[in-house]
Amino acid sequence: MTTSVPIGLAEQTEIEAYADFATGAPAPLRTSLGIGSQHIGPALALAIREDSSRFFNRAGGFGGGDLTTADVPAQVCDFFREQGVPQGAFMIAPPLLPADWASTAGTLNLTEGSRFVKLGCDVETALSAPDGVAALDPGLRVGPVEPHQAAEWATVMMTTFGFGTPDMIDMAASCVGRPNWHQYAVRDGERIVAVGSIFVNGECADMFGGATLPEGRGRGAQSALLTARARAARAAGCRWLVAETGAEAPGDHNTSLHNMLRAGFEPLYERVTWLWREG
Repeated sequence: MTTSVPIGLAEQTEIEAYADFATGAPAPLRTSLGIGSQHIGPALALAIREDSSRFFNRAGGFGGGDLTTADVPAQVCDFFREQGVPQGAFMIAPPLLPADWASTAGTLNLTEGSRFVKLGCDVETALSAPDGVAALDPGLRVGPVEPHQAAEWATVMMTTFGFGTPDMIDMAASCVGRPNWHQYAVRDGERIVAVGSIFVNGECADMFGGATLPEGRGRGAQSALLTARARAARAAGCRWLVAETGAEAPGDHNTSLHNMLRAGFEPLYERVTWLWREG
């Protein structure tokens, strides 16, 4: 299977999801967390000053010519500096890097960080129930998240990823029920043990924030959430699904990556995270 997800749309959908996730929070949270964003050319940059992990400080949505015009990379670095964050990341698809990127990275003191696999597929492929997709254990059930479950849903997602401060959890909870978002959870009895969302960007939906508590792992939860989210994307009129997860180093096994491959996603490219640091 060869996916036809346009690279520019895949990258734009990802950064739009992150930006909306943070900047859609209520004003008091945006102030206390130091949340800021800025469009720089067609790119979009996001910063959360009080996020000690620095994970959310990122810029994405670059097009092929954007890096060689209007000094976009330097302006992104200026944005991170003005937001008072010590580190920020450039998320740029390899096919969109200009030939002189090494020179630009050197001038701005950008260094290579983690690598991620960008994946994509059309919605119908994800709903065709490929062989090998894990069945959901009896006793577990998957369904949409209701507003009164937002805090529990957000706690599972954010603590699993290591973003467990109260303000960060409240920021996540605030996106439940927001336009263009659909949140799902797997429950064991009344307790949420796994979560996942989609963010809808026109014809493309981003698989966002899939996380499972230790007691829910290996029980088909994320496979069920992938299917539920693909159905939601189809209902929202989406044509494509995109996702990103950590690239495997030799000897590693990324369960999230293999869940998506079994569900019909294919790797689009492996993307280096280019890091800017103040100093």
